[in-house]
Amino acid sequence: MALLAAYAVPHPPLIVPAVGHGQEAAIADTIAAYREVARRVAAHRPDLIVITSPHAPLYRDGFFIADTPEETGSLAAFGQPDERVTTRTDLPFAEDVAARLHRRSIPSAGAPASMADIDHGTFVPLHFLEETINLDSVTVVRMGLSGLSEADHRFLGRAITEAARALGRRCVLVASGDMSHKLKEDGPYGFAPEGPKFDRTVAEMFAHGNLEGLFGLDAALCDGAAECGLRSFQIMAGALEATGEPFASELLSYEGPFGVGYAVAAFEIEDAPESTEEEAAAEIVREEDREIGGARGGSPAWPPHPGDDPIVALARASVESIVAQGTVLPLPTDAPEELTGRRAGAFVSLHKHGQLRGCIGTIAPVRKSLAEEVIRNGVAAATEDPRFAPVRPEELPFLEYSVDVLGEPEPVDNLEELDPTRYGVIVTRGHRRGLLLPDLEGVDTVFDQIAIAKQKAGIRPDEQVHLERFEVVRHTAGGEPRRS
Repeated sequence: MALLAAYAVPHPPLIVPAVGHGQEAAIADTIAAYREVARRVAAHRPDLIVITSPHAPLYRDGFFIADTPEETGSLAAFGQPDERVTTRTDLPFAEDVAARLHRRSIPSAGAPASMADIDHGTFVPLHFLEETINLDSVTVVRMGLSGLSEADHRFLGRAITEAARALGRRCVLVASGDMSHKLKEDGPYGFAPEGPKFDRTVAEMFAHGNLEGLFGLDAALCDGAAECGLRSFQIMAGALEATGEPFASELLSYEGPFGVGYAVAAFEIEDAPESTEEEAAAEIVREEDREIGGARGGSPAWPPHPGDDPIVALARASVESIVAQGTVLPLPTDAPEELTGRRAGAFVSLHKHGQLRGCIGTIAPVRKSLAEEVIRNGVAAATEDPRFAPVRPEELPFLEYSVDVLGEPEPVDNLEELDPTRYGVIVTRGHRRGLLLPDLEGVDTVFDQIAIAKQKAGIRPDEQVHLERFEVVRHTAGGEPRRS
């Protein structure tokens, strides 16, 4: 199994009657929608509930993932210490997600002792879920947001879905987050025109399922609205995207009587059967895999044909193994010395009908050999690129492969030392680091190259960065698609 559904919910403590003392009556629609979410979650019979919360431990350069067997919390901070909840953590799942982040060089950590209790952003959803689910019968994994880029939050969502699929979990994701805190002059945070605009924009996205719109929103709009849920919703968007399945979207309610926006939305994965054409294409791929693998006595694309670059052939074999068979390609015993006897960073790029379909790599070597680097980055390019859904088996005959092997980065003292056709560039500011390969279509100047690398790292255009350059050897021989 994998992700079954995802829900966006708010977390006002006063929605709990013991805290609201009757004020909760003013958000009756939110309460009704919350109860509908709880009913739907119970109907899915999950064994795992993941809750992302803005009020869980927040790290600048990594994500909090619960790492203790059990978590407890209360609403003591809101005057109600007797309102308590206890959950069990799915530690293997938490560790799997963390490992996927670490392979992407994204740190994760548990909670410091001072922040070990379940936060109210998690508590409020659990309060409603307890009405329909015995929390002893499910595990809960609490996760936080971070100061990292939108792409990293999207990747965390993808990692959640991929881990659930790999471990066979029936998983439901709850993205906890309030909307704008600037809706009313007499509200606790005052009024700003960006507040209602932000809420209208996001509510419209929820209603129509346009979750791609959650990425790239104007920073001034988000800051002016004083929202707290956007990154949580971006994680949710990444998780839904990684299913590779269509989903039905529904805005169940929206209210803001206290000056803070509360939206409840549901995103249900649709079990859409494959069309006859898709089934036929998938069978062709399976037949090709059987024929090629049988003829060569090994993985679908290994050993390489005469004239094929073994680096490219290994990337193709890695992708076809993980997509068609669901297994990571073992290191071939007959891999040449150029692959097994050296270490280097490498990027595996996939194109389909001339359009990028996935590209993941490592700036510096992190594995024992270039061969292992190519295998692992092939898997990541096909299944973990946060910009795309995982590659499907029926797409394999149409993929084009290339592998860029990186030289050692060297510092750059001035822009005259850069050349976007010859050198790739690395920009670094603190913990944020972005890379752009050389000789890319549409990247004609050094300024274009640096600007795009900054954007990829979540660095503002006006921020100063440390620059490095590197040379690349691009391998393409034998990477042509099998079918045009």
